[in-house]
Amino acid sequence: MIKLRRMSTSLCTGALLVAPLIGPGVAHATTEALRVDYESGTPDSGVAGLTTTHATAADASGVVRPGHGGSYAVQHKVTLGDPGYESNGAPRSESATDLLASGRFDVGDEQRYEFSLLLKDWQPYAPGDSTSGDIVFQGKYAGGNVPAFYLMTKRNEIAFRSPHLNRQSTVVADLRPYVNRWMEFRVDARWTTDGTGHFRVSVRLPGQSTHQPVVSYENVRTYQPVNPADHGYLKWGLYRPSQSLGNGDVPTRIVQHDDIRVLDLT
Repeated sequence: MIKLRRMSTSLCTGALLVAPLIGPGVAHATTEALRVDYESGTPDSGVAGLTTTHATAADASGVVRPGHGGSYAVQHKVTLGDPGYESNGAPRSESATDLLASGRFDVGDEQRYEFSLLLKDWQPYAPGDSTSGDIVFQGKYAGGNVPAFYLMTKRNEIAFRSPHLNRQSTVVADLRPYVNRWMEFRVDARWTTDGTGHFRVSVRLPGQSTHQPVVSYENVRTYQPVNPADHGYLKWGLYRPSQSLGNGDVPTRIVQHDDIRVLDLT
């Protein structure tokens, strides 16, 4: 079930037409391609084809109350050193849109990705802890490639990174005041194989009335998988790459996500 929140809309050929979005010198008429709000009370949000966690632990993923914009949100949990919280041999528990046409991206697409994030009882970084980051949202390529982009917690900040551009920027300077509170994120992406693409990130923290632009990578090649990939897709949850108990990492982390949306800006 894909639920549409009440807003000022016009219906055109079955798509939800959303009020124009204004970017740097550009106005966009947008359509909402996908909404995952978990109001079905199930881990797949009632969306046929939405992939849920492959981790086998009973509490690796599930719906919780309350959500950000409604009654429910999804929660992912990873405990290091426990194979029940591993997927494809790595400590992670995630949901994905790989099997959803409405959750994919390809060369030529221009899209906005929105999600809300809550760091549940998050243990802050302390001197001597591992500096490895926890990935909470990513744009992936099919075919086993590194992500096109991801957002991660690192020490006590949240950062946006594009591995193939080798660029990383802080988007939340200090996450500690927002533990157990909902934060909202937007990533605008123009997917190109030349230097005309962009990534633009905005954040709305508790107490802020609107999303604030925080990072912009302009005139860059955004679509560049190493291996052949006929599409990209989104993943959200918790992925703890390069982390282990022997490195002094926090054993258990928990995140919640809600109100994931894909908007077509093309």
